[in-house]
Amino acid sequence: MDFLFFLQDVLNGILMGSIYGLVALGLTLVFGVLKVINFAHGSFLMVSMYVAYWVVALTGLHPYPAIILVAPIMYAFGYLLQQWLIRPIFVAERDVREPITVIIVTTGVWYVLDNLALLLFGPDYRALTPNPLKGEMIEMGEILISTPKLFGFVITMLTAGGLYWFLQKTRMGRAIRATSLDRDAASLMGISQWKIFNVAFGIGTALAGIAAVVLVPVYNIYPTVGVPFDVKSFVIVVLGGLGSIPGALLGGVIIGLIESIGPNFMTSTWTEAIVYGLFLLVLFFKPSGLFGQKYDW
Repeated sequence: MDFLFFLQDVLNGILMGSIYGLVALGLTLVFGVLKVINFAHGSFLMVSMYVAYWVVALTGLHPYPAIILVAPIMYAFGYLLQQWLIRPIFVAERDVREPITVIIVTTGVWYVLDNLALLLFGPDYRALTPNPLKGEMIEMGEILISTPKLFGFVITMLTAGGLYWFLQKTRMGRAIRATSLDRDAASLMGISQWKIFNVAFGIGTALAGIAAVVLVPVYNIYPTVGVPFDVKSFVIVVLGGLGSIPGALLGGVIIGLIESIGPNFMTSTWTEAIVYGLFLLVLFFKPSGLFGQKYDW
């Protein structure tokens, strides 16, 4: 195998893997605080992609500046969904640290949102038209780098850095971390765990909105577009460690590298098998993940 081709595959794997990590950030944040897996995360990504599509189509904005509208819209969507639908379950099962009922409800939300999108928009694929980033490449000698994926990598790093700074340096971020560690002790210190749950869920959904803006220039939009990303996100957060920001990024890059380099040596079916085989190995030998710790943050 030619070294330049191999290097290009590595670069593509890192760039695409970072975007996978961005998608998984919202999932790992919600788990870190609420202690439940949000199986509707892929559907939130799908809704975000439709929102991004219509924002760009109606306003004429370049896809990336659309983040300033998409992220707040999705934050409000996640905040209100948590407040009206998921919070009553936590109230009813307040003595249960990881209420299984919430997982069932998020699974139901997944099916409702996907089928609602199918009802409203039909099964047809949609794509940005015109798309200023379609086919754009950056040449580095004989190596070609996808411009949308490079921008996605930059946005991922900025988002992850901003999220880490927010959690470490701001009053609300410290309250979120305190609640994730011990919600009862946090409540005794005057922190409203219900408000923190709403904010954390809203931020997790807003992160899905940012990921959607990154994906819209390179992916078609359809009602079940979030399903493969939902599955990958779950694998990524398990690999990196549930609740770990660096772990989500590293897990995404690992998946991206396997998907990019693997097809040079085997069929795509075997590539998928390696991804899920690695997932099972991590669960078996290190269930807390690569960056897993005793505490969630």
